[in-house]
Amino acid sequence: MKMKKSLLALCLSAGLFASMPGLSLANVNIVPQDLSAAPAIPSSALQQLQWIPVDQTQTQKTNLATTGQSLNAGDITGPVAAYSVPASIGELTITLSSIVNKDTVFAPNVLVFDQNMTPAAYFPSAFFAYQEPGVLSLNRLEGVMKLTPALGQQKLYLLVFTTNKDLQQTTTMVDPAKAYARGNGNAVPDIPDPIARHGTEGEISLKVKTSSSSSILVGPLFGSSGPGPVTVGNTAAPATTYTAPAAVATTAVVAPAPAPAPVVAPAAKKEPVLSDTETYFNQAIKQAVAAGDVDKALKLLDEAERLGSTTARKTFISSVKGKG
Repeated sequence: MKMKKSLLALCLSAGLFASMPGLSLANVNIVPQDLSAAPAIPSSALQQLQWIPVDQTQTQKTNLATTGQSLNAGDITGPVAAYSVPASIGELTITLSSIVNKDTVFAPNVLVFDQNMTPAAYFPSAFFAYQEPGVLSLNRLEGVMKLTPALGQQKLYLLVFTTNKDLQQTTTMVDPAKAYARGNGNAVPDIPDPIARHGTEGEISLKVKTSSSSSILVGPLFGSSGPGPVTVGNTAAPATTYTAPAAVATTAVVAPAPAPAPVVAPAAKKEPVLSDTETYFNQAIKQAVAAGDVDKALKLLDEAERLGSTTARKTFISSVKGKG
């Protein structure tokens, strides 16, 4: 039995490093099964939470300022989010994103519980790394958690929170002008990157899908006589499923019934672009027009105005007229 446990631990450790996200997504030195740094939360406090059921066909979005819950335990501060994830659909790949809002971002920590509300894995805030904005994504902190529910598990529970220690830290982002220049093969401007401070509130999204390469075993195994590195409880007999309080209404978007005359919402007001970014695009527009590359100048104009520039169009027009 001891040899089997050692072999199991070795296989799971190998699987963990083989499927761990890249350096841009997670710190490879983090071992989620190590719960020594996780906050101790009384079971009575967990039972007071409303666990939101997550549908794998939708992205679950939560605004902590409006739907976050209160939890007083250890170093946890501010509102928390509590999710219930089906564990009988196979191996799980769970992507958690925390969106940067202006100059503030929520630094998430995730504590995973099995169906008996026993802690099974801990992903601290260092696991969720900064990701640059893309075509369909914003500045964000993001991490991909790979979990394998043990046989007999019906649900897993994810508690998302931040700590007082996290609030003392910041996240360095990438200036949009730098990202644009790098993406188009241009010289990257020497301008400072914006800093996002960590706050107690923010918007997080959770996406669950099945996977064939999950690595962290959550819950117990048949034949287990004691706790192993990643084994919790004993499933020789059916486990007792934790019954969570009635869940609050989810924030997943449901398509409304067709309306006779759809109402178009006004465009969101853009934040003013940083002065260094404005200067970069204006100079790039002037250089493109001077070189006779009007198409490039127009692309720069579009990107600058998308970021909130108020002078790029004037610069383009004056450059074309020979007054730039």
